[in-house]
Amino acid sequence: MSSLRSRVRWGVQHGVVGLAIRRAARHGDLQARFVIDPQHRADPYPLYEQVRARGSLVPGRLGHLTVDHGVVTEVLRSDDFRAGPDEDAMPKVLGAVMRWARDPQALGPIDPPSLLVVEPPDHTKYRRLVSRVFTARAVEALRGRVQVIADELLDRLEGQPRAELVEAYCSQLPVTVITEILGVRPEDREKVLGFGRDGAPSLDVGLTWQEFRKVDDAVRGFQGWLGGHLDRLRSEPGDDLLSQLVRLEDEGQRLDDTELRAVAGLVLAAGFETTVNLLGSGIVLLLEHPDELARLREDPSLWANAVDEVLRYESPVQLTARFAVRDTELAGRRVSRGGLVVTMLGGANRDPHVFPDPSRFDVGRANSRDHLSFSGGRHFCLGAALARLEGEVGLRTLFDRFPDLSLAPGGRRTRTRVLRGWEHLPVSTGRVAVG
Repeated sequence: MSSLRSRVRWGVQHGVVGLAIRRAARHGDLQARFVIDPQHRADPYPLYEQVRARGSLVPGRLGHLTVDHGVVTEVLRSDDFRAGPDEDAMPKVLGAVMRWARDPQALGPIDPPSLLVVEPPDHTKYRRLVSRVFTARAVEALRGRVQVIADELLDRLEGQPRAELVEAYCSQLPVTVITEILGVRPEDREKVLGFGRDGAPSLDVGLTWQEFRKVDDAVRGFQGWLGGHLDRLRSEPGDDLLSQLVRLEDEGQRLDDTELRAVAGLVLAAGFETTVNLLGSGIVLLLEHPDELARLREDPSLWANAVDEVLRYESPVQLTARFAVRDTELAGRRVSRGGLVVTMLGGANRDPHVFPDPSRFDVGRANSRDHLSFSGGRHFCLGAALARLEGEVGLRTLFDRFPDLSLAPGGRRTRTRVLRGWEHLPVSTGRVAVG
């Protein structure tokens, strides 16, 4: 039965969508080209400019596209749009098939009741529970611990003339931080990283059956591990966030097992995956712009702003989508109920009407923080303050410790479309080999 459900979920979420994308691409649809053409995956910015040249809201065969900062902001904040599709607006048969195919053992980040797709009142309840630990004050209190973790990781690179930074640093820093926050045992960190890495394409659309099976296996493995982890916290609760959620469940907060795993799973996965991309992109950008790195060395007070400039210039999440909950008008165009609007965050972050000379990387840019990399409205990223802190401490500490760091051949970008970063980042450390 689970195999049949998987086939049906792939067919509804990816198979049919893939057919529509390929058909639209043959007619020059920009969104379809973005999905299909690997050139746009490697460098999406020229395509964003094509969208911008066509207007603030561009209709297509699959939906509407926008890279306009103002329009993106409006969509993300509007009650006329929702994050997940409105099943009540679908044909009854399709909605029934989607509900039947949903598998609690394969809950991905875009499957209800994930915070990414549910709306109030459920979204309000889940977000209130999680937000306790991610207040600005609580996150800032973690600064000392983040610094210790960064120092310990970089200690291991001393005496190594070369290093692979995604594996040795960019992934290890955020996964250590978030797993400590969530009460995960140290011996399980690599397992969680593996699940996150293999499951990252779950945010993409139009996956082949082979790609979907790999993602589905990772999601199922993660959910199986997570169930065991939550059982352990029920019997041995700590002071971590998940222990708090488990206790709330026991106190009659009506957070059932599926809801608990969806909330916990998203927080755990989102707590490191995008920060890995932030760190990797920041390293590359600063090494490719040595004058900007020199500014940071001369004025360390710019580091916090530099992190926001990295987020603006190379958004770890390149796009998100919203569905109209009613017939509405947006940027002078009619969007019908159920209609799709793809907000291209990476393009909005280079809107020349908001960011002068947007293709210039400038660690002192006055309004870098106006980027939309953390989305907006009620779905604004809960972990934004933590990501900024890890980016600031992680990048500053790396360049302080290894002032002669340089890129080595063989760097490779992630192969996902929604998430943008580096999966392989070899560097020369400037150190002489020991022994």
